[in-house]
Amino acid sequence: MTRIIVSRFILGPIGTNVYSLHRDGCRDAVVIDPAADGERIFEVLTSRGLRVSAILLTHAHFDHIGGVAKLKSLSGAKVYLSELETTLSKDPQANLSADYHTPVTVSPDVSVRDGDVFTEADITFRVISTPGHTEGSCCYYIDENGSGGTGDGKPMLFCGDTLFLESCGRTDMPTGSQSALVHSIREKLFVLPDETRVYPGHMDDTTIGHEKKYNYFV
Repeated sequence: MTRIIVSRFILGPIGTNVYSLHRDGCRDAVVIDPAADGERIFEVLTSRGLRVSAILLTHAHFDHIGGVAKLKSLSGAKVYLSELETTLSKDPQANLSADYHTPVTVSPDVSVRDGDVFTEADITFRVISTPGHTEGSCCYYIDENGSGGTGDGKPMLFCGDTLFLESCGRTDMPTGSQSALVHSIREKLFVLPDETRVYPGHMDDTTIGHEKKYNYFV
């Protein structure tokens, strides 16, 4: 099994991390949280010989879904989103896009729930429900038991705005809950292997082990 290549774009009005994943030597790719500029994401990946087969959303805030419609229309990719994120996905007021005068909604093709496992672009993801930043926030976890992954056998976690480098997501927006967020991080994420590479929605990547040691927010 060949290694997974992770690329990052920083897009949108508040600098959201947008990730693309594909296996070395394979054409299909997955995009996580296309924040904005769906056409640009499509063009860059197409220029690399890649085809977007799926769009995975960690939650439905405006700065994570702004590029979904355009990227989907160009690529035909399926959109994945938690079944608990309906309030934000269908309401521009709740997802805050109305505040930026560009109302955005998103309708997923696939609704996921905690524990779901699926494969896209020959990569297997496990859904971890992590309510707190929003009610339907979730993470996507990849663990290939040393047979591929990042190339060094370490698991990967794409966590949106649940966990940041020595910080965590806000909870003062619609459907947010500080107590739920802390519980999600401690009980759902800090039980993952310490070497798990964490790819957040903002700021630099980190590891579960580093956050268990230095993240004083939780």
